[in-house]
Amino acid sequence: MDDSRCAGAAENPEPEVWTGHATNRVQWLLAAVGAGCMALGIELAVDSPWTSGIAPLAMSVVGCLAAGLLVLFGTIAFTHVRVRVDRECLEVRCGHIGLPRRRIPLDQVDSAHLVPTVSPCNWGGWGYRWRPEMGTAVVVRRGPGLLLDLGDGRRFTVTVDHAEEALLAVRARLGNRATRALGDA
Repeated sequence: MDDSRCAGAAENPEPEVWTGHATNRVQWLLAAVGAGCMALGIELAVDSPWTSGIAPLAMSVVGCLAAGLLVLFGTIAFTHVRVRVDRECLEVRCGHIGLPRRRIPLDQVDSAHLVPTVSPCNWGGWGYRWRPEMGTAVVVRRGPGLLLDLGDGRRFTVTVDHAEEALLAVRARLGNRATRALGDA
């Protein structure tokens, strides 16, 4: 066994789990618009000044409630993201209830890179995004992000505060995996 490798590990211990997050407060404004649509739908249902019949009223109420729910929950799901890197995988959870969620086993990751500026404009907006030439991404704000090249040719990008630390955590685990594989041979 190589004593220098053990000594280096003792001097610079790697944490078992790295966690990070990113937040977008602008999304709360869109959530307020969704809540406003829902409130309008409820107001129409309860105190309707419409005299032109029940069908237009029902369509307006259902339309306002549906639009409000879609906007409200669609934006709240992407007000923040949590990223967790452990020995086995990178896990991304969105919003307060953790959905949508993406779990990527590290044995499927070929390499990791820092993206200095991930922009919602480049991905077509905030949220869980897919672009054929760029792969899949979770974008909750503009700024640095982590890019993973997966073994099957796909790519995954996530915006996260302290993306440099996330990159180091993933690369350390990828390096450990390669070291373990060489040690097992």
